[in-house]
Amino acid sequence: MVGYRVAVMGATGNVGREMLRILAERAFPTEEVIALASERSVGKEVLFGSKQVLRVRDLATFDFTGVDLVLSSPGAEISALYTPRAASSGSVVIDNTSYFRMEHDVPLVVPEVNPQAIADYRKRNIISNPNCSTIQMVVVLRALHDVFRIRRAVVSTYQSTSGAGKEAMDELSHQSGLLLKESSFQHRRKFAAKQIAFNIIPHIDSFMDDGATREEWKMAAETRKILDSSIAVHANCCRVPTFVGHAEYVNIETERSLSVADARLVLERAPGVVVIDTDTAATKDYMTPVEATGTDLVYVSRLRRDHTVSHGLSFWCVADNLRKGAALNAIQIAEILVRDYLKGP
Repeated sequence: MVGYRVAVMGATGNVGREMLRILAERAFPTEEVIALASERSVGKEVLFGSKQVLRVRDLATFDFTGVDLVLSSPGAEISALYTPRAASSGSVVIDNTSYFRMEHDVPLVVPEVNPQAIADYRKRNIISNPNCSTIQMVVVLRALHDVFRIRRAVVSTYQSTSGAGKEAMDELSHQSGLLLKESSFQHRRKFAAKQIAFNIIPHIDSFMDDGATREEWKMAAETRKILDSSIAVHANCCRVPTFVGHAEYVNIETERSLSVADARLVLERAPGVVVIDTDTAATKDYMTPVEATGTDLVYVSRLRRDHTVSHGLSFWCVADNLRKGAALNAIQIAEILVRDYLKGP
């Protein structure tokens, strides 16, 4: 089997570690895997799979010549500097940060939705991974849009702390421990805008002039770029006190008539989607973020008609934001690249 030289930028972060794990799980054809991070992480050890240990190398001094693929998740500012450097050296970079997503000559890809866009990597040797909350939503919307034509989508998200990094997860853990020991404490926050333990924060990323946050803007703009520019999207994004797994309530209005039974049938056939929604009033089942953690699919539950519009549907969807929302999506892109576009080294 042909093997590729693969570098992981941001290898010590939540997503970087997940990329290394999934590369091994899916037996991606590698000749060499290189773990890259900032100078302060040089020499640290990370796992590739369950047994192989990689020593972290310095991203700032690394020469990308001869590297076939780069999986990048070091943060937007760092990616802005090193992704073009890797691409100009001949590497194809699949970037998980927000920096390149809306640039017109960089494809923004979810393999179950728009795999044909991968071909546009040749323009700059860069492919962008969408936002984690966008990915799980458009995997579901794609199937529904193909059949019923979506006019408008309104989404409310319930996003875990892992979406903000390991430090945010640690802050949740620390605050929760203090609150369980004491009735109150002097909140010293560093990563969340307000207390995250036993709380919900309607604020992810920075605020924009119109009152939306950048996370909300990203979901709307990215969905239109990936799926269909004619779809109106309104997002409401919240950080919730969970560790892994994002949940979303999505409400759509369609051009064509649809029933819950029709929608269920379409979604049961959709790639990457599993419907957990027992079709009787007496025995309803549904998925939660905890149950989705560690899996690779997007789960849909609570399918129901919205009777306030002629053709309306609501549903609940959950996914592991570190896997399908980030690392897995990038590696699925890489699998298509080596299958259909890249010649073996």
